[in-house]
Amino acid sequence: MSIEVRLGHWPEIKEHAMPIRLAVFVEEQKVPIEEEVDAMDPLSLHALATNEAGLVVGTGRLLPDGHIGRMSVLQAYRGQGVGSSILRALVAQAQLAGFTEVVLHAQTHAKEFYSRHDFIAEEEVFYEANIPHVLMRHAFK
Repeated sequence: MSIEVRLGHWPEIKEHAMPIRLAVFVEEQKVPIEEEVDAMDPLSLHALATNEAGLVVGTGRLLPDGHIGRMSVLQAYRGQGVGSSILRALVAQAQLAGFTEVVLHAQTHAKEFYSRHDFIAEEEVFYEANIPHVLMRHAFK
């Protein structure tokens, strides 16, 4: 599958990113909408992944402090490189911005995915929205 990742800010990304985040986090994972929507969206750089048919199939964001979050891919498109494309684009932007590392809170089931992209997990598991997570870091060389 051919994936194109476009970066932008919340006003131009919101209408495409929110349906994906709502489908993945609120509907699929049962995260309360009050926890999914936050004040960091207008301050963050967002990524949208589009397939060859022009359908937006994934999203993620880079917070001003170098934290990657809200990584989400529609269920039918998982395992096809969409998440990897989004992650690579956000990591590249963090490096261009001068960060020495990026961090993220990975759901424990996604730990191996992030490990394949050179993120290293810390040992302690914690919960966000009643979902187990682990802090992961990727230092730039």
